[in-house]
Amino acid sequence: MKHRQYIKAGIFSLAILSGLAADAQNEKVLTLDQAIEMSIKNSGQLKLDNAKVDEAVGAAKEAWNNHLPDAKVTGAYMRLNNPTVDLKVKLGSGSGGSAPAIKVNEAAYGILNASLPVFSGLRIKYGTESAKYLEQAAKLDVENDKEEVIMNTANAFSALFKAREYVGLVRENLKQQQQRVTDFTNLEKNGLMARNDLLKVQLQESNVELTLLEAENDLQITYTNVNLMLGLPQGTEVNPDTSGFHIADPGALIQWEESAIKNRKDIASLSFREKAANTAIKATKGEYYPGIAITGGVIAADIPNLLTINDALNVGLGLSYNFGAIWKTGAKVQQANARLHEIQANEGILSDRVRLEVTQSYQNYILSLKKIDVYNKAQAQAVENYRITKNKYDNSLVTTTDLLEADVAQLQAQLASLLSKADALVAYKKLQQTAGTLTK
Repeated sequence: MKHRQYIKAGIFSLAILSGLAADAQNEKVLTLDQAIEMSIKNSGQLKLDNAKVDEAVGAAKEAWNNHLPDAKVTGAYMRLNNPTVDLKVKLGSGSGGSAPAIKVNEAAYGILNASLPVFSGLRIKYGTESAKYLEQAAKLDVENDKEEVIMNTANAFSALFKAREYVGLVRENLKQQQQRVTDFTNLEKNGLMARNDLLKVQLQESNVELTLLEAENDLQITYTNVNLMLGLPQGTEVNPDTSGFHIADPGALIQWEESAIKNRKDIASLSFREKAANTAIKATKGEYYPGIAITGGVIAADIPNLLTINDALNVGLGLSYNFGAIWKTGAKVQQANARLHEIQANEGILSDRVRLEVTQSYQNYILSLKKIDVYNKAQAQAVENYRITKNKYDNSLVTTTDLLEADVAQLQAQLASLLSKADALVAYKKLQQTAGTLTK
């Protein structure tokens, strides 16, 4: 009988150890930098942006290819009926008699034409420049969205850290509440405590249990969000490594504003779009001018019993002009100017918005630093208040309600002090983002 009990106990222990091992395998410790690297790699938005960059690169190549010559080959083979062939040049016979009758029932020809643009009203030149500017703007859009991905990762990392710490504190507090309920229950059984006081601590224990359930639920949702963001398997419990958390010097506001003007990717992107719009206007005006190209080709034809042409080479200078451009191009230029004015208006709006964003982010970071000092003081005060209240309670000078309130205040102060550092980290990352230095 004892042997079987030992076997059951061994199996039970192995099951517990296996469960712990599985939990350990599902946990992944990550620093913020590692999380950022994974989120950039797995970001669907950045993949979409890179596809747009590839499209812009292709458009730039297409515009440049307009400098290259065009070549076209045409050919045909035809079966004919018995047409009447009347040659204006009379053919004589070798014996001095009349010309033999010509029968034509088939014909074939081939033509190779090539042209190299020499002047196209500068449409090719400015079209190529405009496409290059748009390519640069697309690449800057990727960098701008990359900063947004980094910021989202920092927010998610901070939220995960908060959720885990909150669950840990609530679990620890629940243990204290359970021990207090046990102590009060013993006192109540021995007639040393009123039933009402026992009910108060039991109610407090129930409230903490509910808080823990909600906190654990929020933590699981946070795990799912982080796993999706980082491309990790579902069920992975990311343990944020906060060893890299540090409080940076805020510096001066004017320095952050100057940095934003110099480094913001959206400002640079809009600047390239303005350049593209300017060159697009010049390219559109080029339609007012004629096009000149060097042309050349070769012709070959064969009409049995009538005509054979071989190696008929031709080269020359071609001129083309669309007279409709005189009354049509004006509307196109007007549209191109309107697009330029729209971009210039957006530049003014963006400039004001950037200045406001930098100021808000700077002030929020200053506020977060001040909150850290205040919360640290509050935590020390809450701990001391609980110690004094506990001493008074032990000497029957305060009620159980006073003791529980002091305990709750201590927990809240401890949590606020802990999480304020994570808030400061996010505030600083936001300041870096608004100043355009988050990826540096």
